[in-house]
Amino acid sequence: MFRWGLMVSVSQVAAGQDMLPPVRTGIEHQSIYRRAWRQIRLNPLALLGLLVLALLSFVSVSAPFLPLQDPNAVQPAARLLPPLSPLSLAGTDDLGRDMLSRLLWGGRISLVAGIGTMLVAAVVGVIVGLIAGYFGGWVDNLCMRTTDVIMAFPAVLLAIAIVAALGPGLVNTMVAVAIVGFPLYARMVRSVVLSLKEKEYVEAARALGASGYRIMVSHLLPNALGPIIVAASLDVGSKIIITASMSFLGLGTQPPTADWGSMLATGRNFITVAPHMAALPGLFILLTVLGFNLLGDALRDALDPRFVRSVK
Repeated sequence: MFRWGLMVSVSQVAAGQDMLPPVRTGIEHQSIYRRAWRQIRLNPLALLGLLVLALLSFVSVSAPFLPLQDPNAVQPAARLLPPLSPLSLAGTDDLGRDMLSRLLWGGRISLVAGIGTMLVAAVVGVIVGLIAGYFGGWVDNLCMRTTDVIMAFPAVLLAIAIVAALGPGLVNTMVAVAIVGFPLYARMVRSVVLSLKEKEYVEAARALGASGYRIMVSHLLPNALGPIIVAASLDVGSKIIITASMSFLGLGTQPPTADWGSMLATGRNFITVAPHMAALPGLFILLTVLGFNLLGDALRDALDPRFVRSVK
């Protein structure tokens, strides 16, 4: 029986049927990455988004090494100074704390919270999607009905409820946002697995004795990497907005630690006398989310097979 199956596989290869997924070879992996980088280089908006993200990430990561004031140092005599003041380039807040220092230090927290939450949601969603799509049956029903229940609630309201149960704090906020965010990846990966698990190369691997874990990791997951990368690049912006919203509501980062959401919440009380307190953190959030969205659009154009076929 094994010899007959092997002969069938050889005959299929000789007839020109695909027995291996196209992403399994290193050459084709490199071509995908080259195509993505070429698409970004040819797209001025994508280059702008990449430049903005690189600049914001660099200054935020370098905040401890830059000649900045202590972001939590209170100076009552210098409160509510406007931008470009002699004592502060970006002005001060209601307690006299330097806004530029708080923006850069807060950027470290906002970027880590947004990207970290996206990574946790993606990992959980990919695992759930692989298991549900490959095994099917009651396993698929259990996983998908759970994701349906989560998706039935508005994301922000469900995240608020989870944080209210766990207690306010940055870690609890990241956990809550990851919980409401993983169904996106689970449903996407499940659809890819369902379309691929009956392909010839999967059947051949199963006939050769490959375990379910090996088939999922070595044969199915590589084919879903393109959609996962595109979804993650577009999703990280929304994760930054949601985590900033939680801090805006007082459920995320707690004082005196700065992040863009809590700074925006403080600035709204002084928007008439010191508009820079709300405008600057809002501008940083806008630029960061816009940068991720522009970069995600370029990656979608480069990694979407329909777009690749249309431009050939």
